[in-house]
Amino acid sequence: MLVQPVARTTEGTVRGRLDRGLAVFRGVPYGRPPVGPLRFAAPVRPEPWDGVRDALDHGPVVPQSGPLQAEPTTGTDWLTLNVCTPDPGAAGLPVLVWIHGGGFISGTANDPLYDPTALARAGLVVVTVNYRVGAEGFLLLDGAPANRAFLDQVAALEWVQRNITAFGGDPDRVTVAGQSAGASSVAALLAMDRARGLFRRAVAHSVGANLATPALAAEVTAALAEQLGTAPTAAALARTDPWRLAAAVTELGTALPGHLPRWGRLAQTGVATVPVVDGEVLPEEPWTALAAGRAAGTELLVGHTRDEFRLFAVLAGRHGTFTDAEADTALDLLAPRPGGPAAYRAALPGATPEDLLTTVMSDALFRMPSLHLAEGNTAAGGTSYLFELAYPAPALGGLFGPCHGLDVPLAFGSLDSPPARHFLGDPTAPEAVEVSRELQRAWVGFVTTGDPGWAPHEPREQLTRVLNAPSATVRYPEQASRTIWTGGGPTAYDLA
Repeated sequence: MLVQPVARTTEGTVRGRLDRGLAVFRGVPYGRPPVGPLRFAAPVRPEPWDGVRDALDHGPVVPQSGPLQAEPTTGTDWLTLNVCTPDPGAAGLPVLVWIHGGGFISGTANDPLYDPTALARAGLVVVTVNYRVGAEGFLLLDGAPANRAFLDQVAALEWVQRNITAFGGDPDRVTVAGQSAGASSVAALLAMDRARGLFRRAVAHSVGANLATPALAAEVTAALAEQLGTAPTAAALARTDPWRLAAAVTELGTALPGHLPRWGRLAQTGVATVPVVDGEVLPEEPWTALAAGRAAGTELLVGHTRDEFRLFAVLAGRHGTFTDAEADTALDLLAPRPGGPAAYRAALPGATPEDLLTTVMSDALFRMPSLHLAEGNTAAGGTSYLFELAYPAPALGGLFGPCHGLDVPLAFGSLDSPPARHFLGDPTAPEAVEVSRELQRAWVGFVTTGDPGWAPHEPREQLTRVLNAPSATVRYPEQASRTIWTGGGPTAYDLA
């Protein structure tokens, strides 16, 4: 008879399950349910419990917004995490803490894309974290702290520091990692005083630049409150059901084009509730803080896909349909000033409107924030390892290309998960397996030793690992975009 694994945390004892030879603990609370008097508050440590608490099932899904939502569940114990360990009785295993993506408005640590099995079998303790998204996590409210989602993530990292030894992990060998909104969260943590000393290394795939000034965030709050017929305060909005509030964020997102003249770049993204550069929780843009020496550098593995925006174009049914007017709007809103729009046209002579729009969208939303984070981290005294995923997703005749999100199943080795099959089709395709194995080796090597297997990215050589079948280490491949954005890095979205 198999014995269920048990671990003693500072709040109480949890009982997990054995899964494919690994000890798995799910739905472990790192904070109290943020409802009732704790709605829109900073996270509060869980109440201790007596006896043994079952940690067999994933925690409830946080209220979701937008078109790509996780399936709703019941319950409000949203601040939970999952731990997968190869040996809870071990000592000193390296730890990977994963922060999921989802545009800051959706997503869950329970996604099968984040199956930790392959990484745990390679010797890592893998922790996946749920945190508040959308209005619950990011809406700027009078009477509530800003960027509550980032405070949730700090609370989860503090839980790891208190408890990971009970699962075989080493609190001094913690790497925080994420993709998309999760990577933007990692970047924010690098710049936050509250996160100092909570992790040793960082992994950031497709860092986003979705940040807002307080002035813009306040107008978003006012518009959402008006839509709901209430006041733009924490006390007033706390009377709105969390899932109704999440639905209102979705409705506001669909109406963003109508706010284009006033909300500028934010209106182009389709997401209204984004992190705020509030000067306290998040003091400034992470790449700016690092480059100016106001944040300490670290060991950083960072990168992006070659065709980041292709995913969104295909999902929206717009691939191959963008017009000259739409390309002009994207260039005017998103290219760096001065001279950015003209520089893109000069760098891409004869480009179609599709090429111009997808290039500037890929650059502004993910590629250049990722590059600037790498360069800023190096300037701050850290060591940055840069990559670009060039392997094209083979599904649908290659329509997705090397798109946003393709790197996630490749890194986790979750090629046979249902979401991954949308990209990859056959999970046993030799090229996909080859790239996946290299990226997994890079993660495990980096989390364990700080070395992913290729040379660091330095200002002179700009060495970058281009992941493909086969891969190569070359000078940063997006030189035209890098030149256009030199001296004009991403800035927080502001009122137009």
